Amino acid sequence: MAIITLTTDLGSKDFYQAALKGSILSILPTATIVDVTHEVPSFNISHAAFVLKNVYPYFPKGTVHLIGIDSVFSQHTKYIALKHKDHFFVGADNGVFSLLFEEKPEEIVELNIMQDLKYLHFPLVDIFVKAATQLAKGAKLKDIGVATDGVEERMLLAPVIERDIIRGSVIYIDTFSNVITNITKELFTKIQRNRDFTLYFRKSETISQLSWHYNEVPEGEKLCLFGISNHLEIAINKGKASGLLGLHLNDIVRVEFHP
Repeated sequence: MAIITLTTDLGSKDFYQAALKGSILSILPTATIVDVTHEVPSFNISHAAFVLKNVYPYFPKGTVHLIGIDSVFSQHTKYIALKHKDHFFVGADNGVFSLLFEEKPEEIVELNIMQDLKYLHFPLVDIFVKAATQLAKGAKLKDIGVATDGVEERMLLAPVIERDIIRGSVIYIDTFSNVITNITKELFTKIQRNRDFTLYFRKSETISQLSWHYNEVPEGEKLCLFGISNHLEIAINKGKASGLLGLHLNDIVRVEFHP
């Protein structure tokens, strides 16, 4: 079964998304196409990486993940394909892969597929589709590119640890307006050491207890928990935390652990 997932900033208003899918089906009519999202903010590779990082492990091994973010032609950007944990990824080497993986991918190639000049401004429907469909049909990476060592590096803002304090920031706000921070469960547990804590945000707002699920507090009450992404999340049960609590991307949050 050939599965190709799509993560792009193409949106749903224009014809670009349909053109991409049509290009895939023209080459591989039996492909199963799965939309991860087409609503990534334009050119926002960190947003795309966070979404796909939390999605791809749920797909079967051998799935091909096509990333269409900031992929227009540039003399300084390579088009690459790689293999990581038995999944394949195709996209522009613009830093997204360094944000997507914590370890170095098993194999990386720079694509050597000939560019069709009439699609120079839209390589998604040309080079990327050709690479993704070939991989979905069982081709090896070496069949579509030349081995290369690494990927373009980008850095995300990391939490700051000060003795018994973690200072983090908001990195993602989902459709339900839940606020996701860059504080991972692993880091929280390591610094907490079974101690009580207080989570501070927006000056006077605090939360002092972790919840297991959203309905653990009454409707309209705020809570924090580690969601499916394993990042510390601020939410309101059946409410919109981002708007009601005034939390936005890059806002600072602080966790203090008590003796």
